[in-house]
Amino acid sequence: MSDMLEKFKKAVPVLEKIEQAGFEAYFVGGSVRDALLHRSIEDVDIATSAFPEEIKQIFPKTIDVGIKHGTVVVIYNGENYEITTFRTDGEYTDYRRPDKVTFIRSLQEDLKRRDFTMNAIAMTKTGELIDPFSGQEDIKNKLIRTVGNAEKRFTEDALRIMRAIRFVSQLNFRIEQDTYKAIEKYGELLTNISVERIYAEFQKILVGKSRKQALRLLVEQNLHHYLPKLSGYGQELKQTADIIHLPIWKEAEIWAILLILIDKEPVDAFLRAWKTPLRIIKAVKKIYVAYQLRKEQSWTKEMVYYNGYDTCISSEKIYSVLHHLPVQQNVQTVKNIWADLPINSREQLAISGYDLMNWANQKSGPWIKETLEKIEKAIINKEIDNDKSKIKEWLFP
Repeated sequence: MSDMLEKFKKAVPVLEKIEQAGFEAYFVGGSVRDALLHRSIEDVDIATSAFPEEIKQIFPKTIDVGIKHGTVVVIYNGENYEITTFRTDGEYTDYRRPDKVTFIRSLQEDLKRRDFTMNAIAMTKTGELIDPFSGQEDIKNKLIRTVGNAEKRFTEDALRIMRAIRFVSQLNFRIEQDTYKAIEKYGELLTNISVERIYAEFQKILVGKSRKQALRLLVEQNLHHYLPKLSGYGQELKQTADIIHLPIWKEAEIWAILLILIDKEPVDAFLRAWKTPLRIIKAVKKIYVAYQLRKEQSWTKEMVYYNGYDTCISSEKIYSVLHHLPVQQNVQTVKNIWADLPINSREQLAISGYDLMNWANQKSGPWIKETLEKIEKAIINKEIDNDKSKIKEWLFP
């Protein structure tokens, strides 16, 4: 690769320092794959023949993040670089992590332990590629293939099954035949993987450009039976896949669509079983509730005000798609109602509870909240203006 990308260029001095100390160092993994695919690169990973303690002697600023597995973070010129020693892995008795790792000096042996051929390509500081497992060919053919024996790869680390589906979603690749068969055979091993790790991969599947193909494949290979709360909901998952193929959907909206189609699972319990972040749970619940209201009636000023702009837009998108209605036109109706509201939140009220206490010469109590809500509704429905004197006159004629 003659034209070195900026992220790699910036990291070249790190490789040079390792080489000057008498060791080998290469760019590896996802950054090399993404460079070959002309995708944006977040971080570069570096693999080296230097052992962790040797890396710590070369660089003055390091952090032991995964030193047991050979990884040290090096801080160089204000940037953090994960540098991992070449290694071979021992037995995987938990189907996730090796019981022990052995540090080695051979790049070839290190690449041999990796998951897929496209992730087993190394690159030198000058851009020369080292590709012992024909990863470039598989990238060219848009193929997801394990390094070596597929069954061995998946029984070592069952999360690789979800990673394969994730790459279908992100890259629009297809899965090579032996790899496909091994995924189907060993899908149940996913029950050994922590929910947090499953969610991290599933979340990436949901937001990938080819998520429709990925989700349908997930059902086709019966993997949904081994995912939280999804056993028995293959049809609903396929329906969700067909709906969300367009790039208009956010993660919370996708979860809401799935739960609306399932229509048997409490939102909270379902998402907690997935260890979903609280912000996503809150957003999904709001969309789900607003959708149920929308099913009963058209949008009113109060519905839009109390449910909020983003929630109403999301639930209208879902409602319109599920009922084969014009999405843009109906979403615009919500936008128009929101734009026409005199206020968009209680904070914008021209008065406060202190004003009410002064005007009524009464102490604080539940009556304040009730009165503010009464005023709020009157303003929303344009019965009175959001003006201090007019509100006082309306309350105390």
